[in-house]
Order: sequence, then structure tokens, then C-alpha cells
Amino acid sequence: MKAVDIIIKKRDRKVLSREEIEFFVQGFTRGEIPDYQVAAWAMAVMLNGMTEQETTDLTLAMAYSGEVLDLSEVVPIAVDKHSTGGVGDKTTLVVEPLVAACGLPVGKMSGRGLGFSGGTLDKIESIRGFRTDLSKEEFIHHLRTYGLVLTGQTGDLAPADGKLYALRDVTGTVPSIPLIASSIMSKKIAGGAQAIVLDVKVGVGAFMETLEDARQLAELMVAIARLSGRKAVAVLSDMNQPLGYAVGNALELREAIDTLHGNGPEDFYEHCMEIASHMLVIGGKAQDLREGRDLAEEALREGRAWQKFRTLVQAQGGDVSMVDHPEKLPVAPFIEEVYAGQEGYLSAINAREVGETSVDLGAGRAKKGDPIDHAVGLVVHHKVGDFVHKGDLLFTIHASDRSKLMQAKERLLAALSWSIAPVQPLPLLFYGVIQ
Repeated sequence: MKAVDIIIKKRDRKVLSREEIEFFVQGFTRGEIPDYQVAAWAMAVMLNGMTEQETTDLTLAMAYSGEVLDLSEVVPIAVDKHSTGGVGDKTTLVVEPLVAACGLPVGKMSGRGLGFSGGTLDKIESIRGFRTDLSKEEFIHHLRTYGLVLTGQTGDLAPADGKLYALRDVTGTVPSIPLIASSIMSKKIAGGAQAIVLDVKVGVGAFMETLEDARQLAELMVAIARLSGRKAVAVLSDMNQPLGYAVGNALELREAIDTLHGNGPEDFYEHCMEIASHMLVIGGKAQDLREGRDLAEEALREGRAWQKFRTLVQAQGGDVSMVDHPEKLPVAPFIEEVYAGQEGYLSAINAREVGETSVDLGAGRAKKGDPIDHAVGLVVHHKVGDFVHKGDLLFTIHASDRSKLMQAKERLLAALSWSIAPVQPLPLLFYGVIQ
């Protein structure tokens, strides 16, 4: 078998066999197939696509290029969630302790932010001392002992995916839906997930800007789960405006804490309940979404979800006083409120612009390895469809210096669109779920 023959076969729009895909992935992982051949293959996939079976074979080949966790002896069923990335998406910080408080263990390996989309690890690391570098043994111990764990992915899991993504990033093949789907699902399978809730974001603040692309990605990931003997359900959710109000690490953590106390923004609360309900159903704790929501609401109302969050923080070395007293979290030296200079209905809040403004303030990364400022970010005080009076509060900007603050103010005001006629609020979900 030769790498060039596999490239030619995909170039000519033919279907690759499982053996050919495994040969190619293993050769690339071991360094036997050079980057230029893998780049040519990735472009052929980008242009010609892959079948569901091909994509599943690619997913499993990448998952098994390194260590694959077996959690079957640790928990009855390993349930995970994954978001394709959005602005203000701090859902894991609420949903994981919420689901765990209902008696369904959740072991989560999360990522860091890159570009306009924030990362869960960066948010939770606003808590002094919180460890996100747990070993495999620590991951299993925490899951068995506490019923929840939140850490970064180790380099031993799906190493082929890391190598392939780095190559895709410089060869114009990042948007390939089969390569996106296999990248996401290979890491979930390698992490031991047996049932996965996929939160696929749609809109200007998402990587999938059109409903058509988002649906295609969701359907493919659900198919990969089915063909590989796992369970998955995908939710298509709106990302044309930020989720909740806070954008930025410590600010989003504060909003998650508020939500765990029953005081969070309505759209964020509803989103968390939707995701948690699906996790409880797919994990066998609830018969249907109505029962799942009842369980989640009860765990929140009784304070059990909050106690699970405190357990998570303490178990992983975090200073729990910082979540008990959120005023101890990092605070930016410059904080300024921005008020409306006109009145009318908000017809759009460009989520991508808001996210990129947060990155420019220092809350995110323009490139891998950039440092993070946990204190900076912004709060958006209105949603699309709101009527805003002149003089109403629009934004609160948290910045590390005055010049960045002024640049952020200008950019945020330009991210708003106004209407004199009433505007419909944006939906939380587009078309329900795919399963």
C-alpha cells in the first residue's frame, strides 16, 4: 500500500477502505508519511468529501493512534458534552455539576480558547490553584470519587488529530466538515465517552455560520457515534449574539456562579437546562426531556448543583473562597460603562465582533500559546429584540489599559444594529435536535 495511491483515489472521488485510512493515519502519526502528502490528501478530502463510513473509519483511526480511556469499570456510562464553540459559552461550568448532582457522573476533557471562541479551561483557571493538568490516573480517581472532573486533554489522546489539525491550519483545509467531525469525535472517543451531547452552534459567532453547514456537521457526528457503537444527540443552537451577558474568563465564571445560584441570564439558564436534560436522557437517568429538566431544576433549586461545583473546585486544588466570594476573582484595573446615544430596538449584536473585541482586550488568544488575562472582558446588557432608551446601559468594559478600553468601546458600538420597528428575539434553538 502506498500513500500516493490513497491520495489519488480520494482525488478521483473514490471511497477509501478502512485499511487504507488506517494505513494513512498510522503512517502519518509515526512520521513515515510526510506532511506534503498528508496536505494533498486533506485538500482532496476538503474538495471531494467523505462518506459517513469513511469519516467514522478516520475518526476511529485517529482515536486509536494513541491511548483510549476505558471508563466502563469506573462509571456505568461515560457521558460527555461538546460545544463547537461560541461567544459567552460557559455552559460546561453549570451543566457538569448540574448533571453530576443528579447522580450521573461526568468526566470532561475541555479545550482552551483560540480566536473569538472562549475556552472552558481558561475560564475555570480564573480560580487560583485550580488544576487542569490531571494525569489519567487522577482523572479516573476524581471521576470515581467525586462523580465529576474537568481537565485538559493529555498529549497521549488522539495524537494523530493534533498533528493533522496543525497541518490543516496552514493548508486551507480547516473548514472541511468530515475533518472537523472526525477531529471532534476522535477526541471524545479517546477520552472514553460512550454517550455524547453535541452543542452545534450556528450563526455569525460560530464556526458554522449557516444552518445548512451546521446541520451537515451535526448529522455526520451523530452518524459517527452510531457507526462506532456510541450514542449521540446534537442540538443546533443560536450564536448570532453572545450566550448570556458576560464575555471574558472571570466575568463568565461569575455568571456561571450566579446561574448555579438560580440568578443567571434567562437565555443562558434555558440553554443549560436543554443540554443538561439531553445528558440525563442519554445517560439513562431520565426517560424523556421533561423528566430530565425536572431533575435538573430540582438539583439547582436544592443547591446540590452548587455544592457539586464547590466539590469540583476543592478536589482540583482551587481556592474555593474565590467562588464562595466571587469578588475575590481577578478584577481589571479599568472598568467603564457605555451608554446608548440613541433609542430603538436592537436588531443585531454581532457575536463575532464581540468575541474578537474580548480577544483584543486580552481575554482570548489570537494564536496558540498567547497569554490570557483572566480579568478582562465585557458585559453586554441587552439582547436582540430589546427596546433601548437613550442613556440606557449598553456595555460594561473591563480592560487592562485605557487605550484598549477606548478601542473596545468603538468596536462594540459598531457591532450593534438598530431598528425603529419592533424586532423578534433570536431563538435559543433552530431545529431542535438530531439523533
